[in-house]
Amino acid sequence: MKGRVLIVAGSDSGGGAGIQADIKSVTALGGFAATAITALTAQNTQGVFGVHGIPPEFIRQQMRLVLDDIGADALKTGMLHSAAVIEAVSAELETLGPAVPVVVDPVMVAASGDALLDAGAEDALAAGLAPRAAVLTPNVPEAERLSGLEIKDLAGMRRAADRLLGLGPRAVLLKGGHLEGAVVSDLLVSAAGESEVFESPRQETRHTHGTGCTLASALAAGLAQGLALREAVARARAYLQAAIRTAPGLGRGHGPVNHGHTVKAFPS
Repeated sequence: MKGRVLIVAGSDSGGGAGIQADIKSVTALGGFAATAITALTAQNTQGVFGVHGIPPEFIRQQMRLVLDDIGADALKTGMLHSAAVIEAVSAELETLGPAVPVVVDPVMVAASGDALLDAGAEDALAAGLAPRAAVLTPNVPEAERLSGLEIKDLAGMRRAADRLLGLGPRAVLLKGGHLEGAVVSDLLVSAAGESEVFESPRQETRHTHGTGCTLASALAAGLAQGLALREAVARARAYLQAAIRTAPGLGRGHGPVNHGHTVKAFPS
């Protein structure tokens, strides 16, 4: 086991997204997952039916106790449902310094369409958390909201990613799965001027619940294990593609992927 990842995110009672998906993903790739839970949700593959927020100071206490004892080689943030939670997490991250990479998944809306971020919290995310990110991992709808730009194609993804870099993250991985086409393109850009498009055939399936959480956590595991950003992205995408391809077919809505189907944990 190599690579300690502290995951700061909400719980999914259906097991397909959130903390549950995060732990499974990091474990499948040979890392160790610790958690600071930000919210409890009552949900399944058909939707989110209830959210119970955790007090911000208790979230900070969870983070502090894990970091003081176990430590972390990377952090991943997911559902941070309010401005108060985002501000608390951002304040706690300030104690880490830049050596520990943070993967920020700006979770705003569930696959079912249910909102997972309070109105007005986007400014806190952009101003307080994005500048701390080693990688910001929005999907197309999230990137549109954070950048204020419409995204219809790869050119639009590039424009939005460049604007998101202006928020302060060291890199942006903009996921293109919401765009139409037989090929899914994800765009990785960095503040250093690097840019690469990762492509894979689209898999026609309704079993995509938790794909954003899964990819971000797999990416964090790679960074925690010392992989360079490009290699961590490539392995995380390969892991997610395999997990979608072998999804167990559970539920009547957006079903979970197969987190137990892994790829080689460490490169040769």
